[in-house]
Amino acid sequence: MTSSTSPHANPLGPWISGVVAAGAGLAAGEIAAIPVSPDASPYFAVGSSVVDHSPEAVREWAIETFGVADKVALFLGMGLLIAIIAAVAGSLEHRRPPVGSLLIAVFGGVGVVAALDRPGAVWTHALPSVIAAAVGVVVLRILVAQCRSGQYEEQSELRVGVNGNAPLTRRFILTAGGVSVAAVALGVIGRRMLADTAETLADRARLMLPRPVRPAPPVPEGTRLDVDGVTPFVTDNDAFYRIDTALQVPTLTTAGWRLRIHGDVEREVVLSWDDLLAMPMVERYVTLACVSNDVGGDLIGNARWLGVPMRDVLDLAGVRPGADLLLSTSADGWTCGTPISAIADGRDALFAVGMNGDPLPVEHGYPVRQVVPGLYGYVSATKWVVDWEVTRFSEAEAYWTSRGWSALGPIKLSSRIDRPDPGRYPAGEVVIAGTAWAQHTGVDRVEVRIDGGEWRPADLAAEYSVDTWRQWRYVWQAAPGDHVVEVRAIDRLGRPQVERYRPPAPDGATGLDERRYTIT
Repeated sequence: MTSSTSPHANPLGPWISGVVAAGAGLAAGEIAAIPVSPDASPYFAVGSSVVDHSPEAVREWAIETFGVADKVALFLGMGLLIAIIAAVAGSLEHRRPPVGSLLIAVFGGVGVVAALDRPGAVWTHALPSVIAAAVGVVVLRILVAQCRSGQYEEQSELRVGVNGNAPLTRRFILTAGGVSVAAVALGVIGRRMLADTAETLADRARLMLPRPVRPAPPVPEGTRLDVDGVTPFVTDNDAFYRIDTALQVPTLTTAGWRLRIHGDVEREVVLSWDDLLAMPMVERYVTLACVSNDVGGDLIGNARWLGVPMRDVLDLAGVRPGADLLLSTSADGWTCGTPISAIADGRDALFAVGMNGDPLPVEHGYPVRQVVPGLYGYVSATKWVVDWEVTRFSEAEAYWTSRGWSALGPIKLSSRIDRPDPGRYPAGEVVIAGTAWAQHTGVDRVEVRIDGGEWRPADLAAEYSVDTWRQWRYVWQAAPGDHVVEVRAIDRLGRPQVERYRPPAPDGATGLDERRYTIT
């Protein structure tokens, strides 16, 4: 049946036009970035800029809310925002051309600025964003033109859609669908080629780790408590936390890896992988923690690391008098400032190549990363490290210290309740257990408090070393009612854990972990 009713323009068409145009532009940008650099990808360049320039409160909220999934949340949020703005651009282009095209072009300009802001960027980094904007504008104008022409087709050939809106024409649907399929295919191809880890994974699979001249002492049986639900003494590689600013994991091979040591040194050194493997390696268990780890959080892990002592690597260049800062740089441009005193004071600071008996996982720094006991990761644990500059705190700042975080970053004395989860439990014996850490000082004891009463000693597992966490447990004879259980640690110097809560910024959280239980 035909209708003489004059249909209104279908708003769905311009919205779809904008979203499809944005997707086509992003796909074109991914393809165009292949011969330039992964950092030139408009989507990832803008994402990296968001990470770099986000206020500290936003960053902390993201880590607290999403934890190790913060990057996935960022990508999804960016995708949703781009889709909304693209739909608006399509609507504007339909009603007030060329405003929508200008909006797409502005987004291309944002990509240009973000790409040129990446470390080591050159003018060619701008090209993928320019191409993305051009493709987006062209696709937008083609699709909007089809929407507009479809609105004025002869009434005898046009059915009136819902609410009097003209239905989308077959030509528009085929064009938009074809562009969408092509954009998805090209985007996937481009992303796989830009983030291709095949060569790195093959290199890692071939790697045979050297035997340490000083293996880690075996873990005594008493180091592990036989309590269900307590965190294992050793964290598996796939369970180890990962917090960093790398939206794209750097892909390095041992053949291509180099470390340049320069600055306030007696002689500049460039170290190759073969040079590093020729040096004596040691193996140590070390607990690492992220400064963003809140009270009771899980951004901490313990692993067996294999590597060359960092002081031996630093001695190759010779540190000049007065230098007190090692400014290390990752392959993705992230920088970290480590006190040279923490490398030279005898602690097991390692230039690590192995983790729990395997080569480093790619996402944990393959082929080389730093491990420094006693310091939060943002001032010590550089992954994918390729550059060392020996300098002074008075002359240089690293990525996070330039954003207001503490320059030294010693790990705070802390403890955590791992089990049982908050909830309802029958009266009687309840086993409470968890972990405690006092990096490079050692935990002396752990105490538990019920409902604000007296602190009572918990059973403490054997200490492996001052650089690893310790497990603890407390057997509670629970009476019916609602209860609050708190835990605190005391270190080897007799200092108790700080009870007053402070958020992670700028130098690590303080406060007591607590759990609430209803006993029936």
